[in-house]
Amino acid sequence: MADNFRRAGALRERVKCQMAGPGDDGWDGSLPGAGEFATQFTVAAGMKPRTGGEGVDAARLGGSQPYVVTVRNTPQTRQISTAWRLVDARNELRVFAVTSPPADPDGKNQWLEFLATEGQI
Repeated sequence: MADNFRRAGALRERVKCQMAGPGDDGWDGSLPGAGEFATQFTVAAGMKPRTGGEGVDAARLGGSQPYVVTVRNTPQTRQISTAWRLVDARNELRVFAVTSPPADPDGKNQWLEFLATEGQI
């Protein structure tokens, strides 16, 4: 059975891949990953929604929507980890937390898939 989602034409989204830089620890030192997020690169991606959910946080009801994100396997995209976030290049209000490291879904080193959740930043 062919997976039509793993074709170049299915990568319809553009996402900015961002990593947090070092931040100040208050004692003239730096904390890795505690600074501002900065765009490292922008890639084409396919985003397939999964079943969303709601949760209560600080007495407020909030929703989250997980996505399976598919990107080409490149040296850049292999750097993505759970410390990164994605921002929709067409709508910067859509921010996604990367919640799983990239995995090679078919073992052919052509695509990478990982989970990203909108609404949990």
